[in-house]
Amino acid sequence: MKIGDIEILAITDGVGREVAADILTRPGMADPWACHGHHRAADGSLDLPLGGFLVRIGERTVLVDAGVGPYDDGKYRGGALLDSLAAHGVTVEDITDVVFTHLHFDHIGWATVDGHPVFPRATYRAHRADWQHFVTGETAQPEAVAKLSPLGPQLEMFDADFTIAPGLDALHLPGHTPGTTVYVASSGGRRALLLGDVAHSVVQFGERDWQVIWDIDPEAASAVRNRIADQAADTDDVLVAAHFPAMRFGRILTGDGPRRFVAV
Repeated sequence: MKIGDIEILAITDGVGREVAADILTRPGMADPWACHGHHRAADGSLDLPLGGFLVRIGERTVLVDAGVGPYDDGKYRGGALLDSLAAHGVTVEDITDVVFTHLHFDHIGWATVDGHPVFPRATYRAHRADWQHFVTGETAQPEAVAKLSPLGPQLEMFDADFTIAPGLDALHLPGHTPGTTVYVASSGGRRALLLGDVAHSVVQFGERDWQVIWDIDPEAASAVRNRIADQAADTDDVLVAAHFPAMRFGRILTGDGPRRFVAV
């Protein structure tokens, strides 16, 4: 995807598989997937691509999220991210910045391996609210502590919106997690929004009331998701969420009907 002078590439790490009806529901509806069978497999499962996005902007090479890592628990399997980078001619030394949309396990897997940062020259950036939630606070998760603590001096935390590089901005939009951050690439009069887990399936840009089990604050997450979709509707803005099919960008269209996500 080219946004003016900015190049954005999907970087594949692996795939996760869930039962769609177990993770995504609509209040008061017994079978909300009845009209969306084409968005899940015949057995009712939903494949969730895992990985990140590489943003080439000026002299910076930014990795947005770091996949699930060399990991396999039977449901989530990673390990391909470094090979995917290499296929685009990118080495771990080339990465100047690693930024996280949030700190769930399937977004931080290649932050460190065996207690050492994977990207030796990169500055890693995470929102302070997520760091407190997952790493240092009462809700800290041992896996996140082990994965992220070795970042040491390569880590910078932020607690306000900021510009990573000219044309790439970080917007704090909590809901899915306390520190959830959307990254917006802008160039040549166009914009691309890297949403992380603001949405998990394209169905969430259709009906407004879908809920996903992983949203820490479901009401805030829904408000964020719908505000982004409403603002992008029928514009040239393109959006991608971390787990959308094939990690493809798309536009929000309405026309004369309901709001919908259309891949480009």
